[in-house]
Amino acid sequence: MNSIRLGIIGLGNIGRFHAGNVLEGKVARCELTAVCSRNPAARAEFMAKAETMRVGGDEGQAGSTVPLRQHKSPVVFESEQQLMRSGLVDAVLIATPHWQHPAAGIAAFEAGLHVMVEKPIAAHKADAERFIAAHAQIPQCVFGVMSQFRAEPRYQKMRELIQSGALGSLVRVSWINTDWFRPEAYYTSSEWRATWRGEGGGVLINQCLHNLDMLQWLVGMPARVRGFCKFGRFHDIEVEDDVTAYFEWADGATGTFVSSTGEAPGTNRLEISGTLGRLLLENGKLFFTVNEMDAVEKCKSAEQPFAKLASTTEEIPFENAAQPHAVLLQNFVAAILDGETLLAPGAEGIHAVELANAIVHSSLLEKTEELPLDGAVWEAKLNELIANSLGKKVVRRVAGDVASSFKR
Repeated sequence: MNSIRLGIIGLGNIGRFHAGNVLEGKVARCELTAVCSRNPAARAEFMAKAETMRVGGDEGQAGSTVPLRQHKSPVVFESEQQLMRSGLVDAVLIATPHWQHPAAGIAAFEAGLHVMVEKPIAAHKADAERFIAAHAQIPQCVFGVMSQFRAEPRYQKMRELIQSGALGSLVRVSWINTDWFRPEAYYTSSEWRATWRGEGGGVLINQCLHNLDMLQWLVGMPARVRGFCKFGRFHDIEVEDDVTAYFEWADGATGTFVSSTGEAPGTNRLEISGTLGRLLLENGKLFFTVNEMDAVEKCKSAEQPFAKLASTTEEIPFENAAQPHAVLLQNFVAAILDGETLLAPGAEGIHAVELANAIVHSSLLEKTEELPLDGAVWEAKLNELIANSLGKKVVRRVAGDVASSFKR
């Protein structure tokens, strides 16, 4: 096999975005052969736009203006079942709302297909566990998650420094991530948005999944979590839109994570402190401060009561990943064809989901949540929240159907 025949499930904003990357030749050795959506209007809109989309590939360079009709057009299906049974695809990219990810992915594995899934891999940990267990039964299928922050050089450089030991032992993590401002119109654009039934949560499971993935990717999973969530503080929604969380790691390190979709002006500041120094990422710049010696050793050896620890700071240059989504999809294709290691294995997608779930669960219980989270306990609580919310919300104006309007 020299190339991968890809099918995209879901033609909302993010599904169309991924389709564009493939059709425009941004992903080598990958052909978009099929798409599906339950929404007739979404299917018609996709094909109308695809006919004039700029494409590359064997007949032209990426970015050329060759009409799609000169290439083999992707077949459009009404359902994922039809697409998976068609024999037209080797792999699928799942870009539907959160709750539908595990069912579609498990069906794909059963059909012997490779799977790339948009974040989150599931709305809650128990479903994520089922998804991962299904893949374990068919390990020859490649399973990736679209955690594209892992393709960003800024985080790669931070991870390299941490894993090299340059930061020493972890002391503290602080991430203020409040630049996710969303107006009320964002939430009224689709009925499923910001509901327990539609998304399984709010800012944490939707906007912050990438940040939570980065947090655990950089410094590992904490041992316990205490969440403080405000539900509908800034918007007419039932889920969290303002969050402060406290973390503790098994070795005694601590951390905080703050996020909101109603705060402005927002801040995005990540600070990771170790005994040997500090990493600071803010305003598109990364700084590394190096202590002259280990801070713990200085505490024990200094003879002067007000002794200071000298340090030096350097800026670590990096370039932004130009097309991080395409990088992740290209890596997925290379994993299938060449056995390349995945940047974001699907099984690792459970960690960010678990953190999001645990923060909310802790807040509702008003007590610290020990990790690992019991997925079945949170699933039962989430089902209770869904049952209590049904019939209480005013029906929103809907732009498209649930399966076709998905976007982070």
